[in-house]
Amino acid sequence: MNPALEFHLQQTRRQFFAQTGLRAGRIALATMMGREMFAAPAAGSVHPPLPGLPHFAPKAKRLIYLHMNGAPSQLDLWDYKPQLQAWFDKDLPESVRNGQRITTMTSGQARLPVAPSMFKFQQHGQSGMWASELLKHTSKIVDEIALLKTVHTSAINHDPACTYVMTGSEVPGKASIGSWLSYGLGSESNDLPSFVVFTPTFPAASQAQALFTRMWSSGFLPSKHTGVALRGQGDPVLFVKNPPGVDPADRRTMLNALGRLNEINHARLGDPEIQTRIANYEMAFRMQVSVPELTDLSRESKATLEMYGPDVNRPGSFTHSAILARRLIERGTRVVQILHRGWDQHNNLPRLLRGQIEDTDQATAALIMDLKQRGLLQDTLVVWGGEFGRTVYSQGTLTQDNYGRDHHPRNFCMWLAGGGVKGGIVHGETDDFSYNIVKDPVHINDLNATILHLMGIDHARFSFKFQGLDQRLTGVEEHHPVKAVLA
Repeated sequence: MNPALEFHLQQTRRQFFAQTGLRAGRIALATMMGREMFAAPAAGSVHPPLPGLPHFAPKAKRLIYLHMNGAPSQLDLWDYKPQLQAWFDKDLPESVRNGQRITTMTSGQARLPVAPSMFKFQQHGQSGMWASELLKHTSKIVDEIALLKTVHTSAINHDPACTYVMTGSEVPGKASIGSWLSYGLGSESNDLPSFVVFTPTFPAASQAQALFTRMWSSGFLPSKHTGVALRGQGDPVLFVKNPPGVDPADRRTMLNALGRLNEINHARLGDPEIQTRIANYEMAFRMQVSVPELTDLSRESKATLEMYGPDVNRPGSFTHSAILARRLIERGTRVVQILHRGWDQHNNLPRLLRGQIEDTDQATAALIMDLKQRGLLQDTLVVWGGEFGRTVYSQGTLTQDNYGRDHHPRNFCMWLAGGGVKGGIVHGETDDFSYNIVKDPVHINDLNATILHLMGIDHARFSFKFQGLDQRLTGVEEHHPVKAVLA
């Protein structure tokens, strides 16, 4: 006997109608609310913001996020530790490691020999910020950046660490930061996506980790907020051109008919994904005109192209992606993300790191200078960084001119520039081995809270109900914007 079924069979008429009435009321209320919830965007706005957002006047209106996938070595780029030269090939003191976990890639080594950086450091700009000799171009713009030396994470392997830095959680299925901003703030463009992603080429010798689509996925948010990845080879978007014999007017007629059918389905079912499908079809139609215009660099000045470097006209390169990022935010796109692979240097670090810098350094600096020259930097936020740092000890054989470094989540460097950021400052300090934080730690979600704050959003009030929880980019633990970097 099924007790639940027996209960319903034995209940009285009065009990049945009492319970049904309450349920019917809930259904009616949900239906009335659904009309508002699933209503089409206001006329003239393809990507409208949520009502009430931004929470306060933003300092930055757009975000360009430069993610160096694989984890750049803070010791060889930004975290200058001259005293380490005296520690060359000596064992890392246990008092520094203090029993902290390390990866299986070095846990089996007989020794953990200290490997000082072989690169020279020098102070730059009016701020006197220390930077590696590798950063020939970025060192010229240090007065525009706020360097965070004490970013830290709990993830020690690439997959969870990349997921963490982009979604605020190690657990897959969450929404990425670009999707959160697209959902909350929309964008000013009716002809381009609100969130665009580039995955450029990288030096052939690099030790590259895989990229995961969850890094630009909308997760539990409506799928129209997933980042649109523009391709580096061939057409930037597959099938952006009509096939031979298909006239744009015929395509428009077909989409109109398809839109009417989808609207009928939406009125019947109230499924928000139907609205997403309609919006995606319409955006694809608009992109047939907007994307070719976006990627046409013929009207860029010679000086601008030369500033970015020789790869600026090579589709798929980091340099080409950087100039397109500027062109996208000029045209109203809210978030542009460039994910550059190959920064995972477990061995041959001096040679491989040099190759990564040569591939990205000039274009990174040019992007900042280009934005500033056009008056865009004051309200465009640029973020640069990886998913964790590298160890002070060498992985594998250590020599005077060669070494490798393992994963190090305890501290690493990231920088911010642009809208609302105080340039020319260094925040936080690490110990003499760049192994532990001694002042002003910055959790990954403190960084995310800072980004949201600069975009006019209070991270604690920005949530989405999913699986019974008010989901937030910054998670359920307490985090705060880094006030020291706010202008």
